[in-house]
Amino acid sequence: MSNEVRNLEPKNVWKHFADLNEVPRASKKEAQVIAFMVAFGKKLGLETIVDPIENVIIKKPATAGMENRKTIVMQSHLDMVHQKNNETVFDFDTEGIKMYVDGDWVKADGTTLGADNGLGVASIMAVLESTDIAHPAIEALFTIDEETGMTGAQGLEAGYLTGEILLNLDTEDDDEIGVGCAGGIDITANKNYTEQPVPENTTAYKITVKGLQGGHSGMDIHRGFGNANKLMNRILNATQFYLFISEIDGGSLRNAIPRESNSVVVSEFPSEMMEAFENIKTAILNEFSTIEKDLVIEISETKKPKFMLSPKDQKALVNSIYAAHNGVFRMSPDIADLTETSNNIARIIVKDGAIKIGCLTRSSVETGKWDLAYTLQAAFELGGFNVIFSGSYPGWKPNPDSAILKVMSKLYEDMFGEKASILACHAGLECGLLGTHYPEMDMISFGPTIKGAHSPDERACISSTQKYWKFLLNILANIPERV
Repeated sequence: MSNEVRNLEPKNVWKHFADLNEVPRASKKEAQVIAFMVAFGKKLGLETIVDPIENVIIKKPATAGMENRKTIVMQSHLDMVHQKNNETVFDFDTEGIKMYVDGDWVKADGTTLGADNGLGVASIMAVLESTDIAHPAIEALFTIDEETGMTGAQGLEAGYLTGEILLNLDTEDDDEIGVGCAGGIDITANKNYTEQPVPENTTAYKITVKGLQGGHSGMDIHRGFGNANKLMNRILNATQFYLFISEIDGGSLRNAIPRESNSVVVSEFPSEMMEAFENIKTAILNEFSTIEKDLVIEISETKKPKFMLSPKDQKALVNSIYAAHNGVFRMSPDIADLTETSNNIARIIVKDGAIKIGCLTRSSVETGKWDLAYTLQAAFELGGFNVIFSGSYPGWKPNPDSAILKVMSKLYEDMFGEKASILACHAGLECGLLGTHYPEMDMISFGPTIKGAHSPDERACISSTQKYWKFLLNILANIPERV
């Protein structure tokens, strides 16, 4: 299927994207893609560096006549979010992404596509390999583990880069120029419980929530999509007088809105439980009928488990999830339509005497981030949970005097006959962390249009990639001279 993608224009970008998508590259499992990128740089005869945290840096001299321009850093991350549909049989550790063309879109067969941030990586590879693209001296920075902690950007030490301008190729709408982003923090609530034997006179059921859109927990959090963990909790709350919870397995990655959740319960009052279940199912389906057309909520008998939560632990669990905020917490009062602070209840596991709840809280305001973090901590601690904060990273504060912003704004308007949208986003970009190591670097973010990132509906727009590539080439040709 990738041959069809390789023939798309611009061929030098899609070729490298197809090559990249043959390499497994999950966050924190980047060994193969690091080796792939090192081999690429060395094959071109370019200076190739792997820093102590395993970011890859490839340096290329300026083309003739561009030697006096400012050195630029072109930056993208190597890892991708691994998500698949429940019915898709696919091994992310060994298989390459199966791609196909659907009209003006490149899609994957039942999995995430990896356009986030693979198209950025492929673009940089195309520039590094080129012999006919005018550009100043380039330092290509390929970071690791962006999707689950930004540890690559966080661990990058000062001194590896000399560039004055950073082009981050990780924005997902081609008419936008990013000048700021949200920071984030992982919040994990843990609690042990004493397993109770399941009574003899009970029937076991599996409850499933599936078919939700999911999506990026930053860029899509304001769209009102259903969160499978929250919906499952509503079902369990509405039926809790007639059942005992044995297991819950909901969600996946912290930066993906949960699409699916499964629970195993037992009931001494099956008819009453089924009536309550049907009532809450009908209510939820009615509420989400417009935005979640493929939502499925179902129940079926299953093998009886040996253990369950006690009524006390069950009530504490359900109440804590109900109390924990999910979704938009505050909209920005300063930037129109920008989500300022949000939380994603991303992962819930209840099994073998342990409960683990994972959240990702984001905010473009550091104090707002911590306000929501403490709000969640209070909700979980009231339920007897131990709460851990980890992976905190800063946001990226907009610079209205950015020189590269002025260059790119004018170029965009001259090329496309309209003004670009200059904005901050609610995703976590690496610019905030990179700016702590290189505070004088002038940073900007842009990219082609990608929809459904972090979900199996991820797709990359072909015509938008062509537009973005022309824009990138003009930016490279118009980098200012050193003062």
